[in-house]
Amino acid sequence: MKPSSVILRAFAALVASFIIQAVGGILIPIKTAPAPHFMAWNILSLILTTAALTVLAVRTDWRGWRLGASVALIPLVLFSVNLLEGKVFLTNTNLPWGRIFLFDLLSSALMIPVWTGLFGGQPPVAEHFHPIRSKSRGERLWKFVVSDFTYLFLYFAAGSIIFPYVRDFYATQHLPSLGTIVALQLMIRGPVFVLLCLWMTRMLGLTRLSGALVVGALFTVLSGIAPLLLPNPVFPDAVRWVHFCEVVSENFVFGAIVAWLWGEPVRSRLPEQVQAAA
Repeated sequence: MKPSSVILRAFAALVASFIIQAVGGILIPIKTAPAPHFMAWNILSLILTTAALTVLAVRTDWRGWRLGASVALIPLVLFSVNLLEGKVFLTNTNLPWGRIFLFDLLSSALMIPVWTGLFGGQPPVAEHFHPIRSKSRGERLWKFVVSDFTYLFLYFAAGSIIFPYVRDFYATQHLPSLGTIVALQLMIRGPVFVLLCLWMTRMLGLTRLSGALVVGALFTVLSGIAPLLLPNPVFPDAVRWVHFCEVVSENFVFGAIVAWLWGEPVRSRLPEQVQAAA
């Protein structure tokens, strides 16, 4: 697909996401305190999200509704997991968690036909490397465990660095026990994030090093940069920007490690596959 065509389709997806958000806001109104410059930050967040998802849509070997659903569901899964953590940590807020989830669910569902129509009809390409199917059961097990514990380690390492800067804010919240925090990261967020990084690795079809860098960047944009750019009624700006630095650095390293660990070595490709991918 020509770059001009990609840019035009990405712009169409961006416009569609604006319209869908407006429709979702009418159908599922969410009453929160107005944040300064929210619209400008929301536009930038949508631009970054659309750009990241466009890369996946252009690169994947999937077509039709499979492509549309795969692209649209990635931000929904990320949002849902992060929403769960917010509900666990931010107990002294009156946010309508259920309505927020329904709004994002509706928005993602309506974007499925948009991504399908814009990118689902691309010419077929050779099937990409399967980061999970290509491994034996034993290799899958140890790599998944290592990936999961890597997320737990990075979560606490980054959190310990920034905690002095957010201690006063979290003193106003009823934080869960250490066991609950570990269980949430190790049993829910970690496994989901590992699977999402593998999902993107599969869609991109890049070799190990390039795949690690791109997956790290896309995972960071979708899970950290785009959502934390948005002002919200919970985090004061100082706390939000501290978490922004934390999540961006943590998630890039994590996504890159997972994609590299599970990725396809260049030597595993046949000469004709390397030529086709170039």
